[in-house]
Amino acid sequence: MSNYQISFTLKKENSSHITVDTLNVKKAALILRAFNHKLRQQILKLIDTQDKITVTEIYVKLRIEQSVASQHLAILRKAEFVNTERDGKFIYYTVNTDRMKDLNRFVSDLLG
Repeated sequence: MSNYQISFTLKKENSSHITVDTLNVKKAALILRAFNHKLRQQILKLIDTQDKITVTEIYVKLRIEQSVASQHLAILRKAEFVNTERDGKFIYYTVNTDRMKDLNRFVSDLLG
C-alpha cells in the first residue's frame, strides 16, 4: 500500500478489494472547496453576467480590495473554474462552463 492509496475489503463480494486514491480525493476536495465559498460564487456569477471581465471591474463592482479579488481569482483559476484571455495589458476572465458541468455531474453522482 502506497502513501496515496487505501485498500478496503468488500466483504459481500468474495473478499475482493477496492482501492481509494487519497491524493485524488484530496484534489477533489480542493476543487469543491474552491467553489464552496460565498465570495467566489459571487465572482463567478458576476463573470457570467458580464461574459468576460477584468479583475478591476470585479473588485469595483463587488466593492472589495484588489488583492482580495486577485487571491480569489487565483483559487478559481487553479480549480479551472475560470478561463483567462490576454488582450494587450488586460486579462479577461470567463466562466469555464465545461468545468461547471463536470462539477454538477460529480456532485449529482456523489449524492446519488
